[in-house]
Amino acid sequence: MANGPVDFSLLIGPNVPVRSFRAGETIFREGDTATELYVIERGRVKISLGNRLLDELDDNGIFGEMALIDNEPRSATATAATDVTLVPVTEKQFLFLVSNTPFFALKVMRVMADRLRVSNKAF
Repeated sequence: MANGPVDFSLLIGPNVPVRSFRAGETIFREGDTATELYVIERGRVKISLGNRLLDELDDNGIFGEMALIDNEPRSATATAATDVTLVPVTEKQFLFLVSNTPFFALKVMRVMADRLRVSNKAF
């Protein structure tokens, strides 16, 4: 079982709707209602809590998944560090992928476990 970066490029394709943000634009804010997670097709995204930078994510990474799992508001703010193209994945799509593709669920859990380990080391 590899602990390297998890590749979510399987969710990216030529006919998949995307959203684009310019460098510096806010994608979502802590406390916002969550309706989707995002896969980074191209660019870099910063995840922060208050003034603290939690993570910077690159191509094929995901973010925003936690709120779809626990139905709570966004726990952090996501900002485009560069011009970025994102693939939104709705809760309906997410549930379909989890129920029909167990490996997808494992990939999401690995991302969350890695982030929890990093967070635990910060304390």
